[in-house]
Amino acid sequence: MNMLRRLVILFSGLIGAAGVAAAAAGTHMNPDPNVTTAAYFLMLGAAGATAAAGLGAARGFRWSLADLGGAVIALGAALFGGTLIARALWQTTIFPMAAPTGGTMLILGWLMVGLAAFERASRPA
Repeated sequence: MNMLRRLVILFSGLIGAAGVAAAAAGTHMNPDPNVTTAAYFLMLGAAGATAAAGLGAARGFRWSLADLGGAVIALGAALFGGTLIARALWQTTIFPMAAPTGGTMLILGWLMVGLAAFERASRPA
């Protein structure tokens, strides 16, 4: 397993855990719907990024569009979810346009994973 996949899976574990924590915070601390939305995006982003790393590994490439897409999904989910949580729980923003930037990263990451279907399978490992 290459370093990019290891980092994606590590980061996926972290944002998945943050998603569970956000779900708990939304239930017990602050019923703001943005906290629930953040929890969904964090957990789904974690699952998607992990699956993308698995797809890249199954294809046997040193790196793949699936790997890159997984990394972008993980970062986008963290940025989008983190922005919503910061706004709901602490009334602050990470930086202007952080949530739309994270959302755009999620879209692009998923498109990259989809394009991985057209990579040639004959590249050496």
